[in-house]
Amino acid sequence: MSRHRELLQLLWIIPPTLTFTSLVGTINVVSGSSMQPSLNPEGPNQRDIVVVDRWSIVARHRYRRGDVVSLRSPVNPDLVIVKRILALGGDTIQTLPPYPDKQVRVPDGYAWVEGDEPFRSRDSNHFGAVPLGLIESRIALVLWPFKRLGPVPPRVETRRVEVESLREKRRRLMINPTE
Repeated sequence: MSRHRELLQLLWIIPPTLTFTSLVGTINVVSGSSMQPSLNPEGPNQRDIVVVDRWSIVARHRYRRGDVVSLRSPVNPDLVIVKRILALGGDTIQTLPPYPDKQVRVPDGYAWVEGDEPFRSRDSNHFGAVPLGLIESRIALVLWPFKRLGPVPPRVETRRVEVESLREKRRRLMINPTE
């Protein structure tokens, strides 16, 4: 009888746990060198353990320039990648090679994402702006290694990004309401 009760207790806790991890947040491991020095600064073999905030993205749709986010790769949907948001819809960004154009205006509903280590990153300079719907969470905090315990520092790129003002955006949307 106690095994049956334990099983029922386990089954009772699964739905709230799944709801919490899919809507609020969870803990993940980040590997690779594309986000150095913000994540894995001591080399590609190191893995950072991070807290991911899903609530800001899933419930509040809060996308901010400078935030480090996890998103589905637009090239391989089975792969989750970690990049920094550099520009949002309406912004103009000066691209890096191999992107074919020197600058691009990010469409509404899209973000331009890049790794902090541009020559080790496959990012928007390879595949273009990504739909905001591909962004799954914001990387909020580094848990491990303990010597770097704390928030992931936001870094806003000001030299390459021309941010569209609210006034410009309103004017553009009034002229072209379908954008």
